[in-house]
Amino acid sequence: DVWWELATLITVMSLGHWIEMRSIMQARGALSALADLLPDEAERVTDGGTETVKLSELRAGDLVLVRPGARVPADGQIVEGAADVDESMITGESRAAAKEAGDTVVAGTVAAGGSLRIRVTAVGDDTALSGIMRLVAQAQASNSRAQVLADRAAAALFYVALAAGVLTLGAWTLLGQPEEALIRTATVLVIACPHALGLAIPLVIAISTTLGARNGLLVKDRLALERAKDLDTVIFDKTGTLTRGEPVLSAVTAAPGIDEEDVLAVAAAVEGDSEHPLARAIVRGAEHRSVKPLRSTSFENLAGRGARATVDGREAHVGGPRLLEELKVELPDVLRAVTDGWSNAGRTVLHVIADRKILGAVSVEDEIRPESIEAVRQLHAKGLRVAMITGDAQSVADTVAKRIGIDEVAAQVLPADKADAVRRFQAGGRKVAMVGDGVNDAPALAQADVGIAIGAGTDVAVEAAGIVLVRDDPRDVAAAIELSRASYRKMIQNLVWATGYNAIAIPVAAGVLAPIGFILPMSIGALVMSVSTIVVAANAQLLRGLRLSPQS
Repeated sequence: DVWWELATLITVMSLGHWIEMRSIMQARGALSALADLLPDEAERVTDGGTETVKLSELRAGDLVLVRPGARVPADGQIVEGAADVDESMITGESRAAAKEAGDTVVAGTVAAGGSLRIRVTAVGDDTALSGIMRLVAQAQASNSRAQVLADRAAAALFYVALAAGVLTLGAWTLLGQPEEALIRTATVLVIACPHALGLAIPLVIAISTTLGARNGLLVKDRLALERAKDLDTVIFDKTGTLTRGEPVLSAVTAAPGIDEEDVLAVAAAVEGDSEHPLARAIVRGAEHRSVKPLRSTSFENLAGRGARATVDGREAHVGGPRLLEELKVELPDVLRAVTDGWSNAGRTVLHVIADRKILGAVSVEDEIRPESIEAVRQLHAKGLRVAMITGDAQSVADTVAKRIGIDEVAAQVLPADKADAVRRFQAGGRKVAMVGDGVNDAPALAQADVGIAIGAGTDVAVEAAGIVLVRDDPRDVAAAIELSRASYRKMIQNLVWATGYNAIAIPVAAGVLAPIGFILPMSIGALVMSVSTIVVAANAQLLRGLRLSPQS
C-alpha cells in the first residue's frame, strides 16, 4: 500500500510539473515565434546577378531580391517592384499592405504577388523585429505589483505548510497514532505545494505579453500595463495621433491691394528652412501652385508662435494669433472674416507679415484619421474621458474636438509645456494616459501615469513610453486598456483560487474531518495539488481568447 501511494505521488506530481512547464513554454513562445520570422538566407543582388548569403553577411546599403512568397531578410526601402506585404506578425493587421518603390519594409514580413528589390537600411539587432523581440523579453522579465504579492504569498505558504505539518505531527502523535501522524504530515506538505501561487502571475504575464505582441501592442513596462486598468482619462496629442500628421495647404487669402501669389511666395520663403510639418505643407503647397519662393536669410523658429526670416531685405513673419499679439498687428475686417471662417472649419490659420504689416493669411489642415472617432467611442464605452493636447488655436482645437467627440481640450500648448498640461489633468487624483508620437511628446509621456507611443513613434518617444503601439491606429489604445483589465482579472482569479485552495486543502489534509470519518489519502492529495496547478494554468490560457483587433 505504501509503495502504491509513493508511485502514485511521484506519477501525479511529475504529470503536474510537465503540464505546468508546457504551459509556461507555450506562453513564452512569442520570442521563438518572432525569431522564426527571419529567413535563414537572403538573395543579394550583385553586378553579375544574385548570390545567396547568410543574414549575418548582409550590410546596410546592400541590394536584396525578395521573390513572391519569400520573407524580407532585413529592414529596407523598396527601390524596384510592387507587392502586397503581409505584416500580420509584426503589426497584428490581418490585411496585407500594398507596397511599391519608395515604401519601407521590415524584416520578417512576407511579400506576396510580386518580387521586390530592397535597399537594406538596418540589419541584425538594429531591425524593427529585433527591437520588438527586446521589448517582449524585457516585458516578460519584468515584475508587477501582483507578482510581488504572489511571491510573498508563496514564500509565506512555505512557513504555513511547515507550521501546519508540525502541528499535524504533534496532534496525531498525542492522539496515539504515530503512523497516521507521519502520513497526515506528508499529505499536508504535499498538498500545500505552492506551485499554484507561483504560477498564478508569471503565466498571465507571459500570455498577455505574447498576446499583445501578436496584436501590435508592445509592453515595455509591466507596471505601465498594470496601471492602465485604473485609468480614467486618456490624453491624445492631436498631430500625428488623431490626425494623419501630414498637413496640407488648403487656402490662401490676401489683404486688400496684395496679390495672393505674393502672400504665398513670402510664406514659402520664411518657412523654407523650417522642419515643422506646417512649414513643409506651405512649401509643398507653393510648389504645387508653381509659386517660386523668394530668397530668404536669417531664419529663426519662434517656438509656439511661428517663424521669422529676412525676405528680400524685409523682416517677414509667419505665425498664428500669438504672433499677431506679439507684433501688435491688426487684421483688416475683410481678412478677419475669411480667417474666422477657416478657424470655425477646424483649419490652422497662419498670418503672413512683412515689416509688421499684414500681407495675408494661409490655411493648413491636417486630415482627421477615420479611426479616431471610433477610438474615442470605444474609450467612452469603457468609461474613460478623452482629452486632446494641441498647439493649435482654441477655435481650431474646439472644432476638431467636436468632430471627434473629445471631452476636454488643452489648446495653444507649447511643446515644452505638454508635461505641465498632463500634470494639470492629473490634478485631483485622476489617472491619466498620454498618447503621442513625437520627440516633443516624450516629457508628457514620462509625466503621465501611462505613456503610450503610437505608430512606433520616434526613438525618444518610445524610450519614454511604457506601451508601444506598432500601428498608426488610435483604436489600439482601447485594446491596450482591455488587455490590462483582462490580465488583471486573470491574475486576481488565479490568486483567489490558489489562496482559497490552500486555505481549505491544508486543514483537510491534516485530518480535521477525521471525526466524521473522512481521511484524505496521500495519493489523492498529490492529485488535488496537481489539479489546482492545472486549474491556474487553464484559467490563464483562457486569456488567449481575448479579441484585441481594432474591429472588435
